[in-house]
Amino acid sequence: MRLALIFPPFRYKLHEENLAKVQRFFGLFPPLSMAWVAAIAERAGHETLLIDARTLELDIAETARRVNAFRPDLIGYMMTTYMFGETREWIRGIRARVDVPVIVGGFNLRVYPKESIAHPEIDFGVVEQALETLPLFLTEFAGARRYETVPGLVWKEGGEIRMTESRPVRFDDFPHPLRRDLPNDLYAEFPTEQKNFTVMVTSLGCPCGCTFCEVSHTPYNARSPEKVLAEMEECRREYRVREIDLFDYNFTFDRRRTTTICEEMLRRDLRLQWACRSRVDAVDRPLLKLMSESGCRRIYYGIESDSPDKLSEMHKGITLTQVEDAIRATREAGIKTLGFFLTGVAGETAETIKRTVHYATRLNLDYAQFSKLTAKPGSPMWQDMLARTGDDYWRKYILGQVEERELERPWTALTNDEINRLTKLAYLRFYVRPGFLWRSLLGIRTWTEFKRKTRALFSMIFAQSKRAVLDTRFKAYQENPHRRLRKYVKPAPADN
Repeated sequence: MRLALIFPPFRYKLHEENLAKVQRFFGLFPPLSMAWVAAIAERAGHETLLIDARTLELDIAETARRVNAFRPDLIGYMMTTYMFGETREWIRGIRARVDVPVIVGGFNLRVYPKESIAHPEIDFGVVEQALETLPLFLTEFAGARRYETVPGLVWKEGGEIRMTESRPVRFDDFPHPLRRDLPNDLYAEFPTEQKNFTVMVTSLGCPCGCTFCEVSHTPYNARSPEKVLAEMEECRREYRVREIDLFDYNFTFDRRRTTTICEEMLRRDLRLQWACRSRVDAVDRPLLKLMSESGCRRIYYGIESDSPDKLSEMHKGITLTQVEDAIRATREAGIKTLGFFLTGVAGETAETIKRTVHYATRLNLDYAQFSKLTAKPGSPMWQDMLARTGDDYWRKYILGQVEERELERPWTALTNDEINRLTKLAYLRFYVRPGFLWRSLLGIRTWTEFKRKTRALFSMIFAQSKRAVLDTRFKAYQENPHRRLRKYVKPAPADN
């Protein structure tokens, strides 16, 4: 079987929690979920082609030419809730040129499995993880088509949508993501210091109960240190990676596992820079020292607010004392800090946002991200809103019954326009400080990093609207696009 996988471009969405300019400079990341799908399929004996049309800035016609040259039996896409509409447009556009069945997967399928494949251009869906579902499905797709024997599958049959139960899988059983077809030298995120850059995920789930998080109270499912280190070595050896961002929800959740990984990185002399996400209650000075010695250069902490009452309402389970101790200890270990903060939380006012920004500056963070609190699909906050109002915007959006819009925030008296304006002001108050700018300038290592950060700053000052507006020309920031993209822009073989 031949499986083509397509990761299409997408624009800024009105219902996103980030400001448009933040989203533009957020980063270009490898489509890791699809790279895992490719690895799972190839381990089962199938051929794959993975096209990152977003990073390569390909249009539908050029992508279809490349897919046609591969002659697939099936085409796969990843469906996120936010980008569902645009991904559908690409599915329709590609299918008009390459008429083969379509299978989709992604987090959105866990929340809206049947709604996701209700559209005529989509045939099959993987509800949870692809590890077991995809190989069994491909066997049945090529043979007897007894789809009811495949766990975690949703499909159309006889005018109905059918679905089987998913089975839990061990993340440690996954192969390494297949980065072979990806433009690995094009990826970067806002704080990136080294090339090549990539991302890794070494654990799934988070047992913590933050009300705004879509993975709240989900089982922790980690890969073994040996698997993590083997993937790091592969990235360095095969793809010349020098910097990795670990996208785990809480990389330091299992202290023993984190310690083993760091000690082995030192023993193997991997010489990688890396970043991770953690909680302020999941680090201590000895661990931070070891992480720094093994190459950790940034830790991203969810701080959210300077108000103990608001932290309690969000079920963060942390105190401001823990925040301050963790940030201080991280900086003393020589690791840069980024704090995630929320605007538009329950009872929010212009004054409380101002106090949160002041707290972020007082913490002496290296970076801060201010996101508009949004009831994300699957989160406890979304479940609570759905129970109280009965109005599921996200389901209607997936079904194509409503236009994209900013979501209501009934928990605050601030309007969406006010939250957008105050969020922009939060960025300016944090970043446009003479001492902070001078310190940041001294810490910049490369010309490309300087250009990226200065362009982001001037875009926020002069180009970021005070309202959420549609931007049909939106494109993620690409470093040196003409020089870097040139080697990837090759005409596809002509169709026979």
